[in-house]
Amino acid sequence: MKKLLIASTALVATAGMASADITITGHAAAGIHSGLDDVTTTGAGNLTDNAADGVYSNAGVDFTMSGATDNGISFSASVNIDAGTEIDAGDFEFDGADGGTAGLGSVSMTGSFGSLTFDDGGIDNLYNGDYTSADVSYSTTVGAISLSVAHDTADVAQANSMSAAYSASGMAFTLAASEDTSGTSASLKVAYALNDTVSVTGKTDQVAGAESVQTITAATTLNGVSVSLSSANNSTWDVDLGYTAGGFALTYGVDETDAWTATATSALGGGATFAAGVSSDDEMYAGVSFAF
Repeated sequence: MKKLLIASTALVATAGMASADITITGHAAAGIHSGLDDVTTTGAGNLTDNAADGVYSNAGVDFTMSGATDNGISFSASVNIDAGTEIDAGDFEFDGADGGTAGLGSVSMTGSFGSLTFDDGGIDNLYNGDYTSADVSYSTTVGAISLSVAHDTADVAQANSMSAAYSASGMAFTLAASEDTSGTSASLKVAYALNDTVSVTGKTDQVAGAESVQTITAATTLNGVSVSLSSANNSTWDVDLGYTAGGFALTYGVDETDAWTATATSALGGGATFAAGVSSDDEMYAGVSFAF
């Protein structure tokens, strides 16, 4: 009888699953680098040292599993295996050697109740991605408002964060907040699309224990050329230029300190992309990445 009961239970559990899929993708990259900020020795929040000149090469495999139950709940999970040395081209950083072991990504469930995600230390803080990462998050919609909350189970000052978003008549409002050591940090951003090519954004950011900063940004894109100008009341500003044509792209950015970066990318076909970058801090990288 015990065997029959176990078999019956398994049949009931299987009947609740309407579909399931497993997707396998791969990636690799290789190139040279010089003078990049070394995250491995200083940490992402205090970059003062530079990595030794050298080469980077890495490869990885990602497994994504997804399915749905008969009662309308979808679920997904991911596992990744990465090995080699990596760079962060967007931030001109040397990330160093990967562990070469399998890592569990997020596990999520989504239904009429919203979306619940579990990822131990892998969920970005909703106010500031450099703050402490969260372990669990919940997202839902209330009318036209999208709401998200994230929580880190460890006893840290930045354990909780939230965000809310609302859009109407070409305007988008975003509110984000997080706990901090000195209280609550919060930001409010309002974006307005003047037309198909021009947008204006205003943002006020109040970091706990510091003066609030107001920033205005104007951006336009036309015939592959993009221009973004931003200025803040703390005497900081940024100018970013871009150009895209086919699979080729150029970017250039400069700020009030005269620090600048320039990058170039080109699609080579077959999932391969060439990328190179230089900066005013004598940083550079050049290499090829592959998607399988």
